[in-house]
Amino acid sequence: MTDPVLQISGAGMRLRGRDLWQGLDLDLAPGEFVAVLGPSGSGKTTLLRAILGLQRLTEGRIRVAGRPVRRGNRRVGYIPQQRPFPLGTSMRARDLVALGVNGTRFGAPIPRPGDRARVDALLAAVGASRYADDPVGSLSGGEQQRLRVGQALADQPPLLLCDEPLSSLDLRNQRAVTHIIDEQRRETGAGVLFVTHDINPVLGSVDRILYIAGGRFRLGTPDEVLRSDVLTDLYGSPVEVVRTAGRLLVAGVPEGEPHHPHHDHDHDDDSEGGF
Repeated sequence: MTDPVLQISGAGMRLRGRDLWQGLDLDLAPGEFVAVLGPSGSGKTTLLRAILGLQRLTEGRIRVAGRPVRRGNRRVGYIPQQRPFPLGTSMRARDLVALGVNGTRFGAPIPRPGDRARVDALLAAVGASRYADDPVGSLSGGEQQRLRVGQALADQPPLLLCDEPLSSLDLRNQRAVTHIIDEQRRETGAGVLFVTHDINPVLGSVDRILYIAGGRFRLGTPDEVLRSDVLTDLYGSPVEVVRTAGRLLVAGVPEGEPHHPHHDHDHDDDSEGGF
């Protein structure tokens, strides 16, 4: 497969009288990893919602695997933020992954021949086999997030949408979940659109960056986008990108647009933290 798994053409989004972005063009190739960065309220999660068919564009179009977007598209795998299950949740780990295999069929999910083998394979792929029969409420945040990744991979989708999947995770689990997603896209050729507040955990995997700020955007390689002059132009005020100890830090982001992502766990575009 060489055609783009995601095509965004001339896309614009206007919410509550404000343009989040306009004229957005993005072709995501099979196996490509694109990180989406930007400050609070820039429209990162809204972009994912538009691709999922949950939010109508103001202008332009989006196509997934050559077809118009629609709700419930099984050609799109979705990995949400890590939100802990209550401690008393009795659903087993394998049951959560199984929802991705049989949970979207009409009526009650009825196991088919081969379903259990598929679930076992998914559990193994995300390193969750050893706790497959444990209640999800008893698992750590990192273990739960591995299961969400497995669920998203159930249909071998050509497109993976990741909405802050590393939030609330410690550094070890951030690296583990990033490795799983990176490994899967290399093995299956799935394109990845990865919304994040912090580029550092995924920097080694990223091919391109889409940075949205102030109703504008820049798209390019990390070296092309994560530069002081580029972000200064986007924000309209001095911003400095500092590289230290193998990490990227951004200084001078305008007030009201925080850039300490690892301390911010809000879930929607109106309360996102910035990079």
